[in-house]
Amino acid sequence: PGAVDTLTSHFADTGRGPEFYDLIVTGDLGRFGHQLAVRLAAERGGFTLSDNYQDCGVMIYDFDKQDVHSGGSGCACSALVTYGHLYHRMLRGDLKRLLLCATGSLHSPTSVQQGNNIPVIAHAVSFEMTP
Repeated sequence: PGAVDTLTSHFADTGRGPEFYDLIVTGDLGRFGHQLAVRLAAERGGFTLSDNYQDCGVMIYDFDKQDVHSGGSGCACSALVTYGHLYHRMLRGDLKRLLLCATGSLHSPTSVQQGNNIPVIAHAVSFEMTP
């Protein structure tokens, strides 16, 4: 929910929608979280995440060859994919507008055992390449 809340706020604050961006990426929600974000965006945010939405954790791993389940670190996946692969795609001109929603969470066994929510953080960073 944190990523979708951040995206919803970003779109409301800027007057832009998902279609403004060539690509929108989240940090590492994994396959399950990616699907959940798509659903929550429609239900709570009132917008559609479609072909221009991907998740850095899903992009970085080969789920057919690696037993990674939900992926890895949101901050690591965000940094590696954005400042490596996606930055080079922007330099080549493949992408002009990129929205990164870097995600992270604090996994505390004690909090979970006590029935508390997992605290999350999500930052929206908009990259635009001009000629």
